[in-house]
Amino acid sequence: MLDIKVKTFQEFTTQELYNVLQLRSEVFVVEQDCVYQDIDGKDQKALHVIGYKNNEVVAYTRVFQPGDYFEYASIGRVVVSEKERQYKYGYDIMKASIEAIHSRYNTTQIKISAQTYLKRFYNNLEFFEVGEEYLEDGIPHIGMIYKK
Repeated sequence: MLDIKVKTFQEFTTQELYNVLQLRSEVFVVEQDCVYQDIDGKDQKALHVIGYKNNEVVAYTRVFQPGDYFEYASIGRVVVSEKERQYKYGYDIMKASIEAIHSRYNTTQIKISAQTYLKRFYNNLEFFEVGEEYLEDGIPHIGMIYKK
């Protein structure tokens, strides 16, 4: 069971920020072998959804209000520690992120830029493809929309 907390950038402790950045780097840079600028100046605007298991950060997303990233609200940097994926925490952290957008931004329209190989995962959460596939940081992505 995940303990999920939603925080603004200003609410992070130094250790929490370190732990989140470490997880993002572990998966997006090392595991996916993708050299890209993770620390992109957008974390300060984002709402951070952090999943803890035994006080360790094992899942994370950052969400944006409409207009900050896309026309719609958005969810990005969706990540689950490799050793914890068997527990399906991706669904828990995404559902918490959708709920955070609904409660904080009062909208049900969300756009994401999804890695193409995860389309089915996002389809299961009621996100559906829009537009053509494209490369982002050398990885195939597709735009996806959620509307309730």
